[in-house]
Amino acid sequence: MSKSITAQELGIDITERHGLFKWLLASFLMGKRIQADIAVQAYRVLVEKHGRDTPRKLGHCTHRELVAMLGEAHYVRYDESTATRLSALAKTLTAEYGGSVSQMREASADVARCTAAFWQAPSIDVAAQRLQSFDRSALILPLVVAANSIANHSS
Repeated sequence: MSKSITAQELGIDITERHGLFKWLLASFLMGKRIQADIAVQAYRVLVEKHGRDTPRKLGHCTHRELVAMLGEAHYVRYDESTATRLSALAKTLTAEYGGSVSQMREASADVARCTAAFWQAPSIDVAAQRLQSFDRSALILPLVVAANSIANHSS
């Protein structure tokens, strides 16, 4: 597996209805200090094996179910904390943005705040620190480009 993993390599089309959510989920899983192949496997277990491909579907999982799914992929070092944060992310997207990453982007005042929302970080500074731990150009750049595109079209 290459160092940089693209949405295309994961079979994600970010132009499809839930494509941005799938890319967000993959990016989220790869944001931890964990081997890329394990993060990819966790994405595949959640989305392909268990069909948790929307915020609503992911949000309906119990904590125990999420931990078990992450365990199937050997994503065990951070399984408890990741399960908690995935649940919070899915529930926030569903409750506050109708399950739409695009609506969350539109509601965000700027790219930094959008990134903080993506990561459920308590502050922009914390989000910035988390972003430094992985290849931003491969994981976040497509989301930033899409957010800028929407912002430019709505002006």
